[in-house]
Amino acid sequence: MAYLYQRKGGRAEIREAHTTARGPRSRTLVSFRGPLRYEHLDRAEAAARRPFDRDALERRARELGIGVEEPRADSAAREVIARLRRGAALDARLAALLRDQLAALPADPIPVDLADAAEWVGASEVERGRALRDVLRLYGAIAESREPVRAAPAPRFPRFASRPGHAAS
Repeated sequence: MAYLYQRKGGRAEIREAHTTARGPRSRTLVSFRGPLRYEHLDRAEAAARRPFDRDALERRARELGIGVEEPRADSAAREVIARLRRGAALDARLAALLRDQLAALPADPIPVDLADAAEWVGASEVERGRALRDVLRLYGAIAESREPVRAAPAPRFPRFASRPGHAAS
């Protein structure tokens, strides 16, 4: 079974454990820096001698804080959705071909509460960051416009000294 190992200096490795006469050992299938890409998984799977679970490696990468690159088709789909939502035109013949290809794929219904978030599907990290800063500025403006919240009153009982003969200050 393959596993993910995080090294110092931002490197990570996909390794595979095996047993030898001298005890358990592991060998590196792929070493990489940055996000886990599908080409890394492809190379590791080709070199693996045991069952290979891509989903488990992706989950473990997210647990370790290593980014996981989206499949190319997903990122292209996000980009097309973003451009169409911004009013870009699409050739009618390409739209028909795309519609036919998409109709053959399995699809889950979109939950009602996620329909409003659809405009962020194709948004870049820069756009998302800009929107987050706008929301934080709005929150700051709202917080500044409110009257200050009353502070809790000081306790009405005296403080006890911890050592005899020393008065509490």
